[in-house]
Amino acid sequence: MDDDAKDDLSFRPRPTPQRPLLGLTVLVVEDSRFASEALRLLCLRSGARIRRADSLASAERHLTVYRPSVAIVDLGLPDGSGLDLIRRLDAARPRVPVLLGTSGAERDAAAKESAGAGADGFLPKPMESLAAFQAAILGHLPEELRPNRPRPVDSTEVHPDELAYREDLSHAAALLDTDTPPVGYLRPFLIGIARVAHDEALERQAAQLAAGLSANDRAALRDMITDRISRVASV
Repeated sequence: MDDDAKDDLSFRPRPTPQRPLLGLTVLVVEDSRFASEALRLLCLRSGARIRRADSLASAERHLTVYRPSVAIVDLGLPDGSGLDLIRRLDAARPRVPVLLGTSGAERDAAAKESAGAGADGFLPKPMESLAAFQAAILGHLPEELRPNRPRPVDSTEVHPDELAYREDLSHAAALLDTDTPPVGYLRPFLIGIARVAHDEALERQAAQLAAGLSANDRAALRDMITDRISRVASV
């Protein structure tokens, strides 16, 4: 039978061993374009459709229109905590079948907070492994939505376009140039994109950000971000 043949009962494409998430819609609530691009590639390889929201407000607009099969919620969003959305989705009836938290900063603590808010699991950034991504979703998916045949373990890793990294860096630079940079939001945002980019120097610099951001610290971080924007632009 063709991979895209419709299930007569659910009117969904049937999942296959090669595309085990076929027929699912994944709502990704993530402000980082770079991290979102990695998840888009993982969904594409797995057969799932993806919808992206970059804030709590945008996620709420999506949720008034449809109920996703899977929701992946970043904990640090520009207009509040993703934990609030996780709690709401966990309490909603009918509930989203699979609810996952994600974060690049303080990942152990973030995983515990996600579970405490009602998430089924947690995706640490960077999420590059197709096998790990699929396992995180399939492990919590209702039996009737899973492939009914054995599936091979795919060792593929995805690598998002660095233009998305540049877009995130430009966003961080703009926030850094404001009169009062939102350090509570900027710190985990930068740590997250640095981990997706495997940029250890930027991760260390971002981890040192504190509420009392000095002029020297701001200048050093601004220079580092500008350097990376230039490097990506020249590729």
